Amino acid sequence: MEQCPRCGGTVEELSLGAVSTVACPYCGFADVPVEHQPEGNEPESWRDAFNRFYEESVGE
Repeated sequence: MEQCPRCGGTVEELSLGAVSTVACPYCGFADVPVEHQPEGNEPESWRDAFNRFYEESVGE
C-alpha cells in the first residue's frame, strides 16, 4: 500500500468509473491536482463585488 505524503498513514484508492485517485482517511489528504494561483489580473474590490451582486439581483 502507498503511504500518505502528509501524515505517513496508509492511503485508500477511490474509483468512480474509469477515474481513480488516492485519499488518506486519517488526515484528509486527497491526491487531486489544484492551482493555487489567482486566475484574474486584479482582485475585485468589496465595493465592486457588492455593486455586481446588486446589479445581477435587480436585473438592470
